[in-house]
Amino acid sequence: MNIKKSMFMLRKLLRDFNANRRVIVNMNTPPGKLGYYYIKFEEKRSKLNRLIHSLDEEGIPLNTTYIDVTPPRLHYYPISIGQYGLALFHSWIETGNVDKREHFLRVADWFARNKREEKEQGVYWLTDVPKPEFGVFTPWKSAFVQGRGISILTRAWQLTGNDNYLHLATSALLPFTKDISEGGVSVDRTAGETFYEEYVATAPTRVLDGHAFSLFGLLDYARAVPDTICPEGHRLARGLFDEGIEGLIRQLPRFDLGFWLRFNRCDIPGYPKNDPCTIGYLRLVRWQLIVLHHVTGREELLHFARKCEHYDTFPNILKMYYLKLRALKKLDRL
Repeated sequence: MNIKKSMFMLRKLLRDFNANRRVIVNMNTPPGKLGYYYIKFEEKRSKLNRLIHSLDEEGIPLNTTYIDVTPPRLHYYPISIGQYGLALFHSWIETGNVDKREHFLRVADWFARNKREEKEQGVYWLTDVPKPEFGVFTPWKSAFVQGRGISILTRAWQLTGNDNYLHLATSALLPFTKDISEGGVSVDRTAGETFYEEYVATAPTRVLDGHAFSLFGLLDYARAVPDTICPEGHRLARGLFDEGIEGLIRQLPRFDLGFWLRFNRCDIPGYPKNDPCTIGYLRLVRWQLIVLHHVTGREELLHFARKCEHYDTFPNILKMYYLKLRALKKLDRL
């Protein structure tokens, strides 16, 4: 047993046990000008993301690596950078502080500078840190990153009127149209169960909250960019969002453990069949489903949100921890 890994994971699970039962959400999602994101992020790093170590000279977050990545190093993690950017945007809405606005735009410019762009693949971002649990050791694409980049860029476009932000956000839709085997970020489309991948690997990983966050990015584009401005982009974003909602509804029953939800449904050889989500993730997914029900009216989503609330009991938490510890041991994280 690796003592350092074990202590890291046990501290993480202890923090999870004390996770806040309340996630602040934004249910006001009319078409048009984007305001608060669907989850209201705060700038305070202890509440935002504990892996954020510091900010670089431009105010862009640098993450520490996870416990199973060696050697440890600081790196740019696009999901965290987008999360921090949205927190800055929230601060600007609340205070009107021009410094917050400019800091947010520096985050948007980071996405503009660090994009990759290809004719067939569109605009995308790579994350350059290994994910050993999924067998990923080279820079990887992510639907979650695509969605977060779109959420940042559409807000920057509305804030400044700079059409370059809109161009990049529109081109960032293209990877959603392609399977991971084609260099895209989707799986299960041919089965009519489209799922957007937080971690693109050699086989589907299907992380539940990552799919929902990807949908939030698509929804932001469809809300922010009317068909009178960019008809092709609006139709594509709306179609991809609707397709992802249908895929989510069809796949949700397979995440149900009968007392809890799986964190993911991973086809990577050797990955644990039952890897339950933590308490914090269960509560996050519940609120994601509530928001998605609010904007779609799909009762299936509300049904599973209520299941999450019903599952959140002390006896079920103990059962979850038993499975989680087994999964962590199999993944060599204990």
